[in-house]
Amino acid sequence: MSFQKLDELGHRLEALEHAIAILGADEATHMAVGGGEKRAEALASLAGLYHRQATAPEIADWIAAAESEALNDDQAAALREFKRQHTNLTCLPADFVERQTAARLRCEQLWRDLRAKNDWAGFLPALEGVVALVREEAAMRAEALGLQTYDALMEQYDPGNRAAEIAPVFAKLKAFLKDFVPEALAVQEERLAKRPLKALSGSYAVEKQRELGLAMMAAVGFDLTHGSLSVSHHPFCGGVPSDVRITTRYRTGEFLSALMGVLHESGHALYEQNLPKEWSHWPLGKARGMAVHESQSLFVEKQVGRNPAFWRWALPVVERHLGEAWTLDDMLPHVHHVERGLIRVDADEVTYPLHVILRFELEQDIVAGRLEAADIPEAWDAGMRAYLGLSTIDNPADGPMQDVHWPGGAFGYFPSYTLGAMMAAQQWAALVKDHPAADADLAAGDLTAINGWRREKIWSQGSRWSTPELIERATGEKLEAGHFIRHLKQRYGRS
Repeated sequence: MSFQKLDELGHRLEALEHAIAILGADEATHMAVGGGEKRAEALASLAGLYHRQATAPEIADWIAAAESEALNDDQAAALREFKRQHTNLTCLPADFVERQTAARLRCEQLWRDLRAKNDWAGFLPALEGVVALVREEAAMRAEALGLQTYDALMEQYDPGNRAAEIAPVFAKLKAFLKDFVPEALAVQEERLAKRPLKALSGSYAVEKQRELGLAMMAAVGFDLTHGSLSVSHHPFCGGVPSDVRITTRYRTGEFLSALMGVLHESGHALYEQNLPKEWSHWPLGKARGMAVHESQSLFVEKQVGRNPAFWRWALPVVERHLGEAWTLDDMLPHVHHVERGLIRVDADEVTYPLHVILRFELEQDIVAGRLEAADIPEAWDAGMRAYLGLSTIDNPADGPMQDVHWPGGAFGYFPSYTLGAMMAAQQWAALVKDHPAADADLAAGDLTAINGWRREKIWSQGSRWSTPELIERATGEKLEAGHFIRHLKQRYGRS
């Protein structure tokens, strides 16, 4: 039976994925500095082995034959995802992938050096090379998938998402935010004038912060028998569903940034830990995509972790671990701080979407050939001035050189971040409709019903549905900006 051959292939690929993921997580957390060269060789060999097995010529025949076999619903859905994965893996010639990989690596290495020097001119030739290859990739993928070029790139990160459907949703959000950012800042100023900010700084031993993080992870539903918490330069969630590795970084002078990092990564981890185990060796059993994944991490960080109800429960837990008592009025101004800034990764939930929408607009123009790499700084500056009232014209390091995505050739990725935030707000609204006691549950530190809803609607579905279908089925409506807008108004506007 041909489907049986695909099933066996899935087990082999899962084993390789497991080894690659654990070696990668270990490299970022525990590997000795001198181990880098051999680790890179091992990972490259495993990646090559994975690619050869996943793109073997006979797989296309197995897929074609399996389409005429009697399959149950799960197997039919699995076959569809095997086919989608195979098409995406095989539509680029091997020599092109090698050229593109070399160009991306070279550009990333240059970027690390030249961003620190604010040297756009030195960086530009390498970026131009990456952009040329991205346009080539987009054309080949578009032909293989029957999609528009930019949609073919987005399909790699969020299956089913289309620019024509996202653009009007982003346009509505952008129009709202351009007026709302000044309002949120004014509200914040008025509140601080009445009650000055109380510092949360002190001296907090890393081990005590780690124990606090573990307590919060357990509270939100993280299974510590199938995962762990470590330290890395940048917080991430890696590993595999049966052994999820999450990390954060600590500052002994303040605890909130590490704690928010833990909550965010725990959201990613909950998704991985609760994927359908019986499908784990099929593409069907994987998380649906970057936007859905981001919606799960932002749900825990924003809808839960920045919710006043959550802090009613969390403040005594923080006091128990760190030995200091804060009130809700002390904590919320820090948790809900809003500030215009140049850097996307430092942005709050009010201003962050404007950073993403700018990149989404520029990316489409770059991929379509309407904007050349040399003209990006000017276009970027115009967007930042229009959206956030800030200029980057003589500061490319904090403008178009700030992210690793473009040097690494990852075009079509950026929309996932804000789509994730919108999906998280829409999921919370649907959840509260089904379970009105959600805030009361949070105040009691009980996420049983909240996680039960998410398990049923999102986690247990794996990759059965496209991104837009999954959200519509989970929430009862297509993705729209209204829920996120209402969430921001309620939390940051004039109440």
